[in-house]
Amino acid sequence: MIEALAVMRLETERLLIRPYIQSDLQESFELMQDPEVLTYMHMDVFSAEEYQGVFDWLISSYNTPFDEAFKYSFAIRLKESGAFIGWCGAGTLDFSPPDKELYYLFGREYWGRGYAAEAAAAMAEYAFGVIGLDRLYAKADPRNTASIKILGRLGFTLDRVLEGLTEDYADCNGEEMYVLTRETMTRGVHNDKPF
Repeated sequence: MIEALAVMRLETERLLIRPYIQSDLQESFELMQDPEVLTYMHMDVFSAEEYQGVFDWLISSYNTPFDEAFKYSFAIRLKESGAFIGWCGAGTLDFSPPDKELYYLFGREYWGRGYAAEAAAAMAEYAFGVIGLDRLYAKADPRNTASIKILGRLGFTLDRVLEGLTEDYADCNGEEMYVLTRETMTRGVHNDKPF
């Protein structure tokens, strides 16, 4: 694991965000068993064997340096109870390298409580301040109004609607691409967040 990620531990008012460890496997797998959570994710529920492979890849990704094509995902737990509630991350936008995107997913029972906005803000600050990115993208299905509101609250603005993508990325056509720059984040556009 690269040094910066080995010491990574983001704390917000209610959340702890850190790299996955082996003991997260079962709770992480269980989260990914809810088809409704995956509605906008272009993936299906994994078998235990498939998810073990994904989980091993997630942990191995922490060996990829910031200056290479990385894709990091991090576990999110509630500080008060320690409950595993979701994940967030940043990584290379597969159909538009070297651009980087922000992403997150939460268990259904944790929707509507402001956790996604809290985690996304912390992840964006980490991407700009530690990883050193100047620009961060986020995709959203136009039907996912909750995510679009979160991105707007953080200062993301609509960059374009995706079109013309083929093969593995064709499912993303019609999604909205939002962008946030380090300059916008630094100016404090996101400081009106309700947490």
